[in-house]
This record gives sequence, C-alpha cells and structure tokens, in this order.
Amino acid sequence: QVQLVESGGGLVQAGGSLRLSCAASGRTFSSYTMGWFRQAPGKERKFVAAIRRSGSSTDYADSVKGRFTISRDNAQNTVYLQMNSLEREDTAVYYCAAAPGLRRGVSRHEYDYWGQGTQVTVSS
Repeated sequence: QVQLVESGGGLVQAGGSLRLSCAASGRTFSSYTMGWFRQAPGKERKFVAAIRRSGSSTDYADSVKGRFTISRDNAQNTVYLQMNSLEREDTAVYYCAAAPGLRRGVSRHEYDYWGQGTQVTVSS
C-alpha cells in the first residue's frame, strides 16, 4: 500500500512557474514508476509525465515537453514536477500516481495508487 500526498499547487500568472511535490509513504518508493496526471473541468484525466524507478528515464506529454520537468528523490520518498512557462491551458487538478514494477507509466490504467490532487490555476 502506498499513500500519496501532493502539494505546491496554487494560482499563478501565465508565464510563471510552480513546483509540485508528491510525498509517498512506505519503504518501497524506489520500486515504483511515478507519474503526474491532470484533469481539467469536464475533461478526462490525462498523462503529463512519468519517471522510472531510478530516475534515469522519463516520458512527457507533447503539450508539456520543454516546459515541465519530472524528478524524484528516492531517499526522501518524493517526486516533483517543475512547471515553467505556464499557460492557461495548464489549469487543472494535478494528480500524483504510483505504478509498481517496470511499467512505463504513460497510461493512467498502469497506476495502482493515486493522490488526492492539487489545483493549479493559471491566469492570463
């Protein structure tokens, strides 16, 4: 069982930056692929970024490539999402998720554990 708690969301102007954090419980954090997803009102939850267990391999949605960076600190059981050059279209609830084993983690169906989400609002 893994419990995930996101933080760092908020209101930011377009062009600004935010860093989301996701703290995980348990002693097996390093055995999970970690991912970030987002869900805008009335829309389905979509993949944003994923990072494999060692942190050496990552994937990004095309819409965030070059602007967002996912990273992890296995000693601190934490995964981060650095978001730069934010756009209004990035407004959504952002969710952290954990997928056990060697899953690539680009589909929400690969994930077994989810956080409660943190709101990111980008104003123009």
